[in-house]
Amino acid sequence: MDVDLFAAAHRAEWDRLAHLAAHSRTLTGAQADELVTLYQRSATHLSMVRASAPDPALLARLSTLVTRARSAVAGSHNPAWREVGLFFSQRFPAAVYRSRRWWLSTAVGTIVVSALLAAWVAVDAGVRGSIATPAAIRDLTQPGGSFETYYSSNPAGSFAAQVWTNNAWVAATCLFFGVLGGIPVLIALWANAANVGVSAGLMAAAGRLDIFFGLITPHGLLELTAVFVAAGTGLRLAWTVINPGPHTRTVALAREGRAVAAMALGLACVLLVSGVIEAFVTPSGLPTWARIGIGVCAELAFLAYVFVLGRRAALAGVTGDVDTRSGGDTRPEAG
Repeated sequence: MDVDLFAAAHRAEWDRLAHLAAHSRTLTGAQADELVTLYQRSATHLSMVRASAPDPALLARLSTLVTRARSAVAGSHNPAWREVGLFFSQRFPAAVYRSRRWWLSTAVGTIVVSALLAAWVAVDAGVRGSIATPAAIRDLTQPGGSFETYYSSNPAGSFAAQVWTNNAWVAATCLFFGVLGGIPVLIALWANAANVGVSAGLMAAAGRLDIFFGLITPHGLLELTAVFVAAGTGLRLAWTVINPGPHTRTVALAREGRAVAAMALGLACVLLVSGVIEAFVTPSGLPTWARIGIGVCAELAFLAYVFVLGRRAALAGVTGDVDTRSGGDTRPEAG
């Protein structure tokens, strides 16, 4: 084979293929067909050169050209790091933002229930007596009592892991069990509201409500927000079961279910941050204002993340669901 003659004969085809491959995202139907045809021809040319005249320069050029054309024809997947970046910069905050009405309503309702319960426990000695004995309550609420020492009861690292595991389980319960009509979600919310309300009421009755907020605020703001997001999303999933909207129940649940799975991963990271704060900041020797300030900053950063990045991504059409390559196509429905 005369390499120079062979290259001269096919140079126009190769140049055309390089141009089409470089502009593969904007090709018309006819140009896409031409791309496939030229790719197949060039792959054949590469095989011929390898077999008959393995010229290094021509082999390098054709190998590069065929590789680029193959990527243009078959499509290339995003690298894993890019998928992770897209998840945390667009999909997760967009999913949280889209569910904002659900979890904000959940937050308001839970806080109101906790506050009413705390007030009831604080002013009614009979209620406190039904909760625990006076000695047990005193052991919980006194200076150096179990409420304060709880946060330093274990080494910080293991305590953070324990807290994270527990909170992640609560969030997962709220997220995935929403499909069961939302009942498990409401039970988890009630347990959380009762725990906070009773503790606040007992500390208030002992005149130590400031200690309660000084200990719970640093990590509690972000932790409770994550729980509210999980619960609100779970209730939204429950509503999808009842009212799937314009889609079939199967399609609607598949879409929401994939978004819920993504939400679980994102919230696990949020709860990891709150767990670290609870283990290392809450029991630290920092002044109360500094510990609360760290918690407030973490909460504001998360809200800005959701309502700035999430809103922007949602307005761009990001739903939190996976793309069609991963999620698959759905059958058209009559509307």
